[in-house]
Amino acid sequence: MTELDDIRRRRMEELKQQQLAQQQQGVNLQQMQQEQEMRERYEAEKKQALKQILTPEARQRLANLRLTKPELVNSIEVQLIQLAQAKRIQLPVTDDILKQILREASGKKREIHITRK
Repeated sequence: MTELDDIRRRRMEELKQQQLAQQQQGVNLQQMQQEQEMRERYEAEKKQALKQILTPEARQRLANLRLTKPELVNSIEVQLIQLAQAKRIQLPVTDDILKQILREASGKKREIHITRK
């Protein structure tokens, strides 16, 4: 009888551990879903704000640039939203103004000169 009781006890412990593991996975999954929803909401709000701030040509330029330099575009977008909220930039931002902002943001490029001897 004691051997049977030991087996039952071990099996019950295994089941409890499995349930705990499943609950933890459920919590992790729920957190991941919430984070994903927050990211989507943030992106939707950012997109809506940029629609109001930029002209269609400027938005197209940023979309094209995003293919090659997504980090730069994200930082420019955040900067534009902050400037618009602080009313430090004239709205709507045209393509020419955006070009100027992009030139300033990209900084000076390094030029490499090769001299042959």
